[in-house]
Amino acid sequence: MALAVKDELAQALADNLNKKIGKDNRVAYFLDGSDSTPTDIKEFISTGSSILDLAISNRPNGGIAVGRITEINGLESSGKSLIGTHILAETQKKGGLAVYIDTETSVSREWLETIGIDVQNLLYLHVETVEDIFECIENIITKIRESDRDRLVTILVDSLAAASTKVEMEADFDKDGWATAKAIVISKAMRKITQMVGRERVALVFTNQLRQKLGVMFGDPWTTSGGKALPFHSSTRIRLKNMGQIKDTKKNTLGMKARAQIIKNRLGPPLRHADFNLYFDSGIDDKGSWLQVLKDHKLVKSAGAWYTLNYEGEDIKFQSKDFEKKLDEVDGLQEHLYDLICEASILQYQSADLGIDDVEYTDEVIGDE
Repeated sequence: MALAVKDELAQALADNLNKKIGKDNRVAYFLDGSDSTPTDIKEFISTGSSILDLAISNRPNGGIAVGRITEINGLESSGKSLIGTHILAETQKKGGLAVYIDTETSVSREWLETIGIDVQNLLYLHVETVEDIFECIENIITKIRESDRDRLVTILVDSLAAASTKVEMEADFDKDGWATAKAIVISKAMRKITQMVGRERVALVFTNQLRQKLGVMFGDPWTTSGGKALPFHSSTRIRLKNMGQIKDTKKNTLGMKARAQIIKNRLGPPLRHADFNLYFDSGIDDKGSWLQVLKDHKLVKSAGAWYTLNYEGEDIKFQSKDFEKKLDEVDGLQEHLYDLICEASILQYQSADLGIDDVEYTDEVIGDE
């Protein structure tokens, strides 16, 4: 229930600031729930992995936030583009517009269709420079304001690392020192774009590549391309890691096991991680990762190749290959297991009940990049 504003001076100041400074965009708000403010999370878009969604937003049916900026980084072949395109597919499922800004020229229409993207309604942009990326983003958001402000739009930039600056494009191959220029361009653009995204029903997602710091002996040896602006302005930063290959009985490689670590998070607890399988022919195996979570939290019993779980007083037995089939066959089972996973995965802070002897201190620094 909204609370009435009691401070008449605060109300008078808010009215004055909105009139003199706000002009086209309001600047002063009261966070009593009576009005939509820039602090509100408008909605969430799934990453394609419900386990990763829980790790990011710490709530059921979450994911990345609309009105915020998300960075997905990692080494090559760690699944960055795949997660990004899953987010585009989920946007289309919600009736939204998916925009793919491609700087790598490595995506194919067939692969996008495999992920579940409606390519006929996908807006695909091929750009080469950082300046063009942000000009496209600004034009898209400006047009949204003029035409259909209520339409959900997700913009995927894949990737920031592959984009050059205009100065670098015109320079000779043997010339160096343009990294600083790129960081300056990104820094100036992010200050402007962050405000625009926050006012609209827009989710902005960047993929970025990890680079190794030379000579680092302690702390995080990894950094990302493009300077500090993107990490600073991102509400959520996801770091992907290839944890190993998935092979069949004939040793054919079918996919990989991925780990996503939330290295920065303004939507929920940071430094959490989610494990899930990625298959080359179908993308994220969402339900398949549920079984591992159920095992980790001892919500399912295992004996050899067989699993047993209790549902409505009845034991249901199955093998791992039949797990998704059971979810479809048994009425209400999928919703029941999702509720159990949420209950086990959503972190409830208990710091108020802990003394100094109940916690552990480490030398690790959050966000040491």
